[in-house]
Amino acid sequence: MDAVQSKPKPQERKRENQGGRGAKRQRTRKEKPAKEGSNDEVLIADVRELFAAQKLADSDSDTPQIPTPESADAHTLDAEAKPTENGLTHIADTEPSEGENTEILPEPFTEIEVKVVSISSTGDGLAIHPSSKQIYVVPFAAPGDVIKAKVIRHFLREHYTLADFVSVVSPGPLRDDTRINCKYFSTCSGCQFQMLDYPTQLGHKRSIVERAYKNFSQLPPELVPAIQDTIGSPLQYGYRTKLTPHFDGPPGYRSRVDKKNGIRKTFQEVPPIGFMAKGKRATLDIEDCPIGTDAVRMGMKRERVRVAEELEKYKKGATVLLRESTSRVPNDDPKATESPPDTVKVQTATHTDFKTCITDNNATSTEYIDDFSFSNPAGAFFQNNNSILPVFTQYIRDHILPPPNPSAPAIKYLIDAYSGSGLFTITLSSLFTSSTGIDIAASSITSARENAALNNLPPSQCTFIAADAPELFKSVTYPNDETVVVIDPPRKGCDESFLKQLLGFAPRRVVYVSCNVHTQARDVGVLVRGVEGLGSRYEIESLRGFDFFPQTGHVEGVAVLNRVD
Repeated sequence: MDAVQSKPKPQERKRENQGGRGAKRQRTRKEKPAKEGSNDEVLIADVRELFAAQKLADSDSDTPQIPTPESADAHTLDAEAKPTENGLTHIADTEPSEGENTEILPEPFTEIEVKVVSISSTGDGLAIHPSSKQIYVVPFAAPGDVIKAKVIRHFLREHYTLADFVSVVSPGPLRDDTRINCKYFSTCSGCQFQMLDYPTQLGHKRSIVERAYKNFSQLPPELVPAIQDTIGSPLQYGYRTKLTPHFDGPPGYRSRVDKKNGIRKTFQEVPPIGFMAKGKRATLDIEDCPIGTDAVRMGMKRERVRVAEELEKYKKGATVLLRESTSRVPNDDPKATESPPDTVKVQTATHTDFKTCITDNNATSTEYIDDFSFSNPAGAFFQNNNSILPVFTQYIRDHILPPPNPSAPAIKYLIDAYSGSGLFTITLSSLFTSSTGIDIAASSITSARENAALNNLPPSQCTFIAADAPELFKSVTYPNDETVVVIDPPRKGCDESFLKQLLGFAPRRVVYVSCNVHTQARDVGVLVRGVEGLGSRYEIESLRGFDFFPQTGHVEGVAVLNRVD
């Protein structure tokens, strides 16, 4: 029975028949709530800013909608769009809705040359082509580069096109490919900036923080202080203390009958073991990664051999843990003269470190930050760049207390929310009468208590409690005028409930550490504006980035806030 056709909605477009095939039924966009600080949303903000800078967009145009991966709909253009004879696609043929381009764009999967104008906060280059006002998003590119790029998909309403990097036609003034230390750069998805010198990388990461507060804090410029220079990593290569290469399961189709009968495909050869290719659902075979520490790189080579020798044990794909662990002995200890196998030996004026690579998720790894030691399950979260941690924790120590104020009570207490295994609670404890770390994960609290004991901190000085998310501050009896709160949430930032609790408790000072400066900006905006019904609000004292991941587009942020009295 023929289906009854309803009248097309305005946002649905028709395409003419092509190649003798009937018209493909269009799918309409499924609107989803924006995930503030997501990669797509950050990219959209940067595209809009570039449009404004080049006077390519009407400031009164509709707010772009965030595309979702599954929405191959009326607002994207892929390989089935109607090409013209010259290999270009005329956007007007798809009946664009208000605010969309009506220009000619290159047909998907063709190659074009584009000029890179800037780098987005996602680490991708933003480029232009003289045929249209469309912005081309191209990885591994620097401002001034002319890049040969392969067009992948046009997003019409959002005015940008995703493209793959093919080659450099002519380098810009910032690009020097002799700096590249990895033969997989421009194919592996791990690094974006190896062609840039380090001061340029740090300058760009300062701009990431700046744009995050401009686009996501919803604060007027006068309430956001100038972003301070990004503090760099002492090591720009050889810094990652944890890597997790992986391999996929045996290739080949398995029928329902095979599944029902328990018949599995087996490996016929060693699969690629490494990391994801940029822009593809494929694993690159990578035998070495120069951003890993020497111990981790040594472990990577060893584990690749082991997987090949034990391949028959694997029925599906797996992720390989590579985590550095350090054993430290004084130089006057006889063990300091030893040279164990599969170990990297590092000697200083006072002690010798023996660094090994752990591959068991449940084993214990140990790291040192100055004189502090931290032991955790190897598979658990801990910062992956040990070289910057002494600088980073010292910065927090230097800014955890406000400037002296004779008219205000002294701050004596620390609350470390999202305390994890106790990094801030332990390294800051000597500055306070009492410090409390709070986390919702019981396993993290267990590790934190063990680390406090490892560093000879009594419970009276440094304590940890597990608390449910809606009641994080109920177990704390510190006076708010004498308390500072450190928060270090996951990438998604703080939820509304936590921010309300924080404003309700109203500590005198807040230090917000974040691995996602966009969600940090969003949350700091809430704290500065305040919430109706809760009397407290804050002002920003300082904002600064830290480069935990050189050669990549990632930057950590530290925001220092004071309560407005």
